[in-house]
Parts: sequence; structure tokens; C-alpha cells
Amino acid sequence: MSIKSYFAKIMAHRTKKRIESWSNNPFETQQKVFKKLIESAKKTKFGIDHSFGQISKISDFQARVPVRDYESLRSYIEQAVAGEHDVLWPGKPLYFAKTSGTTSGSKFIPITKESMPEHINAAKSALLMFIADTGQSSFVDGKLIFLQGSPVLKESNGIKQGRLSGIVAHYVPNYLQKNRLPSWKTNCIDDWETKVDTIVQETIDQDMRVISGIPSWVQMYFEKLVAQSGKPIGELFPNFNLFVFGGVNFGPYRTKFDQMIGRKIPSVELFPASEGFFAFQDRQDRQDLLLLLDSGIFYEFIEASTFFNDNYTRLTLEEVKMNVNYVMIISTTAGLWAYNLGDTICFTSLLPFRIRVTGRIKHFISAFGEHVIGQEVERAMQVAIEGTNAVVNEFSVAPQVTPQEGLPFHEWFIDFDTEPSDMNQFRSLIDSELQNLNSYYKDLITGKVLQPLKISTLKKGSFDDYMASIGKMGGQNKLPRLANNRDIATFLETQDFVLRR
Repeated sequence: MSIKSYFAKIMAHRTKKRIESWSNNPFETQQKVFKKLIESAKKTKFGIDHSFGQISKISDFQARVPVRDYESLRSYIEQAVAGEHDVLWPGKPLYFAKTSGTTSGSKFIPITKESMPEHINAAKSALLMFIADTGQSSFVDGKLIFLQGSPVLKESNGIKQGRLSGIVAHYVPNYLQKNRLPSWKTNCIDDWETKVDTIVQETIDQDMRVISGIPSWVQMYFEKLVAQSGKPIGELFPNFNLFVFGGVNFGPYRTKFDQMIGRKIPSVELFPASEGFFAFQDRQDRQDLLLLLDSGIFYEFIEASTFFNDNYTRLTLEEVKMNVNYVMIISTTAGLWAYNLGDTICFTSLLPFRIRVTGRIKHFISAFGEHVIGQEVERAMQVAIEGTNAVVNEFSVAPQVTPQEGLPFHEWFIDFDTEPSDMNQFRSLIDSELQNLNSYYKDLITGKVLQPLKISTLKKGSFDDYMASIGKMGGQNKLPRLANNRDIATFLETQDFVLRR
């Protein structure tokens, strides 16, 4: 065992004890976070406007601070972007993580000197908890790659701006710098395909042990490696023993990854965003994620089924239930207050608090009242893949409200790597599982309001072309798995990417 590996195990043991301490005392932990947030920000412009000085308990906060999305908070953020001090949080932000919203144009998410360490510590803790759980630490002796955005940052009014993954690239610990790939020069390449091609050249003969990124973009990297080397990833990188991912459900990708790698690889799922780092998978015998309660984030939850009503209730951890779909609301050391992150989760455990990410509150299909969510379509796809010999690269679902003939239906656009031998069986498995998961969808099928779903197969790489067309190729960008409109479907149709219906 190397010295680095030895000390990694010591750090892992300490990290596990620290996490067990706060995770076993969740309500006390969240109360401390809440009080510290309010006390820290009471003299800011936002704190004065919302009478933080008069807030002593959570109900006071809920009465004074309404739930906001980015647009509702924009006026404050624009003041901070302009360089004003003490707007949402004391002082000026260290960074603005720039993201491209679908409805708000560019978003500038503040990152402060208090919130930045939480991003880094959470990512480090996820790796250390893997070591604590498995005893495996040899990966620290090999090469690690994080497929991420460019670390080149712009500066305006004394505040640096860039993609979150590019900002985080500046905080790789010194003890990992020699292990880290790609090179800084390669990481600065903006064009994603050029960047991946260059990464392939830099890594193809290296001792890669940890590979991290959003599955769809790691898949592109793997495909290029296999095409150039003629070898499966597991043979090319014999010591590759940890895949770290986040952003999307890995289930629909797993078959393709196992095929490309040639063996099963342990994985750790993360739940990071520009707004904060919320959860990670801390145990290999569970697929859910430990909610981070001691990271400068105070959580509230609203039942997704009531979110678009005027009478929803904001719940704390003490009030949530298992297996209910919630919209997650956050208040943070970055100065986001009662902020609607847009993600939906459900609790799988209440001590400690563990979650699954179920989708986006704006990403659903409810053209007929069915309210099908991301978790449901991903699970249905996984069942169909496991029940056939199909391998799927990517997919997205849209409603067809006005078909040329017959009843309306859900249309599944699928980029297959390997099509199932029996497409009718594949379609039937998806549809029956979706009916099992969503009673509203089942009622619409049995009530002859909808006909069973239909599948449209696509040319390979169609979704990459779509993402490139909207300027979201690579990095942290994710294809919406479903939408309540046909914007993606229209693009695929007008570009003649649909092969068969």
C-alpha cells in the first residue's frame, strides 16, 4: 500500500465519523444551519428587505420570504453582478457560475467564500466515503479524469465568471494534481468534440483509475477510445475501478457502459449543481443518496402535486414522508433564499435522510393530466432494456396531441446502439411498466383517452446534434428526458433524423 493510499484510508475513517455525527442528528443540524444563515445575512440588502432581524424560527422565515425561482431573484442577483456589496450575502461573491436557462437566458448563480468550500468538501467526502465503505483506496495512485467545462474564467466588476465545473477545476487538491487529466491546455478547449478527441490522445495510454462526468458525455469519450484502440475500456484501462457520475439517472446507460467496459465497475452517484452540492451515494449496497445537512444549505420541500397551486405547504425535514415526490427548496451560504432549484426528489430513508432524484418540476408530460415524470420514464426504459437485447444511447419523450389518425399518444424518440430483436415486445415492456408506475397514465390507456406509446427510432448521434443546436454540447449539459411540448420532437423531424415510426 502506498503512503497516499494509507493516508486516504485514515481520512476516510475520519470523514465517516463526522458524517455519522450530523446524519444521526438531522433536525438539530438543520436548525444550526438555519440560524447561522439568518444571522449571517441579516444586514444584507435582502436580509433588511425581509426583516431577517425579526426572524427567530422557521415559521417566521416562511412568512417573510416567499419561494422564488431565478427570475424572481434576478433583481438582487443583477445588483451583485454589477459589483454591489452585501446584496444577498455579506461582501461580494467570489464567482458567478454561469448557466444557460431554457426560459431565463443566461443565469448567474453566486458562489461565495463560504459556499465554495462546500462544493469541494462534498466531492472529496464522496470519494472518501467510497473508501470507507469498500476499503478500496488504490485509485489514488493512478490517473483520474473529470470531464468538465473549460476552467478559463472571465472577470467583471471584480468577480470571476464561468461554468461551475470550470470553477471547480481550480480547486483540485495538490495531492491529486499529478494524477489529474486532462492537461490544463486541453481542459481549456471550448469545442466539445475537439476537446474529447484531444482527451482521448492524452489518456489512451495512461493508467486511468477514476473517470468522472455526466454519463452521456463519458459515453462519447468511451466510444472514441474503443474506436481508436479496438479494445474494451476495461482492457485498455485494467486498473479502472471507479466511475463517478451525476446529473442524470445512470440506469438507461448501464447496459451500454457494461458492454463498452467489458466488466462491471463500481460507481458513485453525485447530486451537484451550481446552486450547491446536495447529496451523494455513500454506500455501494444502496442506490440512493445521502442528503447533506451540514453543508451550509437549509432545505424545505413542497409536494410536487401541489406545487402549481396557490395553497402549497412548505415542509421541513421533520414533516416529510417517504416515497412522495417533492420539489426541493434551498437557502444557502451563497445567498439563495427559499430558492426553487427546479429538481424533484423523493425520500427513501428518514434516518439518515436519503433521497432519489426523480426529475425536474418543469420536465414532465401532462398533456392529458397524466403527469408522467422523469423517474418513471427512466425506470420504464430500464425495464425494457433488461427484458430485451436492446442497447440505448439516448432517448426523449414527447406527447403527440394531434396525430394524423387515431388517439393521442406518447412518442418515444430513441437513439439505439443496438435495436431490440422484437420492437413490439420492447414497446410493450415500456408501456406496461409506465402503467404500473403511473395510475393516471394507466387510466388514460384503459379509458381509451390515449393509445399505447409509439417509438420513433433515430439516426445515431441525433441528440448530440440537437444539443449542439441549442449551444449545450458537453460539460454539465443534459438532454431533457421528457417535455410537455414537441420542441425537441420538431427539431428531430425537421432535420430528418427520424428513421422509422
